[in-house]
Amino acid sequence: MSTVPPPARRLPPARAVDEFVLATVLLFLAVTAVRWLRDPGSALCVAEPGAAITVIGAFSGTVLTVLVLTPPGRRSGGHMNPAVTVSLWLMGAFPGRGVLPYVLAQLAGSAAGTGLARLAWGRPVTLPSVDYAAIGPASAWQPPAVFLAEAGSMAAIVLVVGFLLARTRLAHLLPYAVGLSVALVITLLGTRSGGSANPARQFGPAVLAGRTEDLWIYLVAPVLGAALGAWLDRVLRRLPRPAGATRTAAAGAGPSCGEDALAVKGRAAPRVPARTAVPTPSVHDGNLSARKD
Repeated sequence: MSTVPPPARRLPPARAVDEFVLATVLLFLAVTAVRWLRDPGSALCVAEPGAAITVIGAFSGTVLTVLVLTPPGRRSGGHMNPAVTVSLWLMGAFPGRGVLPYVLAQLAGSAAGTGLARLAWGRPVTLPSVDYAAIGPASAWQPPAVFLAEAGSMAAIVLVVGFLLARTRLAHLLPYAVGLSVALVITLLGTRSGGSANPARQFGPAVLAGRTEDLWIYLVAPVLGAALGAWLDRVLRRLPRPAGATRTAAAGAGPSCGEDALAVKGRAAPRVPARTAVPTPSVHDGNLSARKD
């Protein structure tokens, strides 16, 4: 049984404001990347969709990692993804009372960031090739396949987070592992299911572009995938472990997932150099709040 204190029951309202700011910046940069890489009139346009998705994936993963390690990201945990917030709550690393404020802040930031990009870049954001950076599946992909891909990719990200959090020597790699995971999801699924794995990533662009027919999939599937990943993580942590294996437990009562919160039997985990995600939160920057075994 873990001896660390449980997660804080309440979060300061300012933490939700941090999530709003982070989600706003994330979506502004996401729309900006699509605007410059997919607008035929842009000097940076990449005509081949697969190549463009690869560049966008690498850019998005880098931005996510950077945002998680900014001061707002360290304070809030740098979730920027409702599915991440839900998974951390289910893993005992985030207070239940903070879930709704965080999710609302993330979705509001999604709309705000998309709207700011429209104001900043003007008409090119509305072109069919850009379309507010709203994503969608390939014509050959039916809704069930899209649902499974979005849910499965989020479950895989949660399992990566759980794996690293259970190993003190690897916990400092969380921001980079999550950024890389998100980049891979976008690269591999971007031209197939859409590669969102984040309800906030699709919410603002889809609403402003008027492409809401498949929006429910991108809102629901990642959350269910996160729940599945959290359940699998709990099952795996209960399996017998080799003698001498160490487990980590988050110290402190804060909601963030920064490296400072991780400890093994009272010994602080290695610190991660300050810098700027993803989501995800305790998931994105290695600074996870207390987990109960």
